[in-house]
Amino acid sequence: MKDFFHYFFGEGTEVEFSIFTFAHLAPILVGAALIFLIYIFRDKLAASKNEHRWRYAIGFTMIISEMAYYWRLVGIPELETSPQANLPIAVCGWLVIFGSFMIVDKNQYLFDICYFWAFCGTVFALLTPTVLNYAGPTRFRFYQFWTEHLIGYIGIFWLIFVHKMRPNFRSMIRSYVWLAILAVVAYIANTIIGEGANYLFMARPEAAPSVLDILPPNFALRLLIMAAVITTLYFVAYLPWYLIDRKAKKGEQ
Repeated sequence: MKDFFHYFFGEGTEVEFSIFTFAHLAPILVGAALIFLIYIFRDKLAASKNEHRWRYAIGFTMIISEMAYYWRLVGIPELETSPQANLPIAVCGWLVIFGSFMIVDKNQYLFDICYFWAFCGTVFALLTPTVLNYAGPTRFRFYQFWTEHLIGYIGIFWLIFVHKMRPNFRSMIRSYVWLAILAVVAYIANTIIGEGANYLFMARPEAAPSVLDILPPNFALRLLIMAAVITTLYFVAYLPWYLIDRKAKKGEQ
């Protein structure tokens, strides 16, 4: 039993996960199916006397999924626990922390932040989950990763479909400011820690294949391109709501 837990909570020495395989696409499809069910049953969920319990369960899952990452590091001494890679300076981690309070309290301010962070930041982790290279479907880390990265979307769409929440233009500015603050923290951490630190992927491309491989290693140029891409994604994420508002205004004329 001890060997099993050591294996399950540890990670391999050879590549166990590849992008665009069944192990990659299946969790995304499961997440999409859950979001679709929320949409289909949105009215029943809104009217349910247990709706708040569902929200609490989602919020609790968010917190546990984030904490489980660090519990695993404490429990398996062989895992890398250096500050180069394990400080809580990541969009995905803060998304579920903010998201847990967002969904429990139905908080619009946190919804504004989480909505854009999910569609302009976390989406990259879903497309190229490089941290899973040595942790395939037989490892705890595989399930912790997908739970943490998909539960945020579930919480956001729950508030959109069940509680009719939505972002506006000011939401985009608010979220962008908080992302800039996190980027400053990441830059300071990368500078202080030095070699090996690459929070928010600002220091260099990842060793494993990633959508960020196209970025140059030069910091100034890398930062400029990242800012341009993220700004574009923010406007793309807001575009559906802009079109909805524009259509509504035409209908009122």
